[in-house]
Amino acid sequence: MRRALVTGGASPIGAAVCRALARDGCAVVVHAHRHGDHAAALAAEIGGSAATFDITDHDATRDAVEALLEAGPIQVLVHNAGLHDDVPMAAMTEAQWRRVMAVSLDGFFHVARPLLLPMMGTRAGRIVAMSSVSAIMGNRGQANYAAAKAGLIGAVRALSLECAPRGVTVNAVAPGLIDSPAIAAAVPPEAVKRMVPARRLGRPEEVADLVAFLCSGRAAYISGQTVSINGGMA
Repeated sequence: MRRALVTGGASPIGAAVCRALARDGCAVVVHAHRHGDHAAALAAEIGGSAATFDITDHDATRDAVEALLEAGPIQVLVHNAGLHDDVPMAAMTEAQWRRVMAVSLDGFFHVARPLLLPMMGTRAGRIVAMSSVSAIMGNRGQANYAAAKAGLIGAVRALSLECAPRGVTVNAVAPGLIDSPAIAAAVPPEAVKRMVPARRLGRPEEVADLVAFLCSGRAAYISGQTVSINGGMA
């Protein structure tokens, strides 16, 4: 049985990804930072396990990941953790810039690096980083978020070249407007119809199905790619 780690696994998209990977036969480790109880409940539901640590903290993440590796290699990593702190750049503080970068971009490095050599040793691994449509087309008030998510795309392209000879694929998924309490509160239905050619929000399960495919054996020849799922926005 393949072991999978999903960062931000208690979020709407993260939870859907965890369920999809579990249905595909993975033993899923559901990661959380502040919502360890949610991660534990989801892990119990899908027959997985939970891990709580701060991915912005290099040393804490290294220690947590090394503890997970004591049970064997993790062959699937989905880096779903991310953070919004939206404000026009002219009014953005350094803390707002760095905090968003720390979760999405630094967090990817902190989690992925200690997993790489054990994963490569299995000659079969999958890494998926969750980017965003904001990285592709931009969005007002999201210079920090768009930069972090675009950085993931660059990291994926470079890392895929390093991993391909060892049977490990590395890809990014770039969702658009996906249904969640935060999106529902921020984007009225009328605005969704104007912004999205498909005239609706995406569902977390639709993103999860794409991620699960990229993590499967059927996607063994797909690497270094950014796959958009946004209802035609970009």
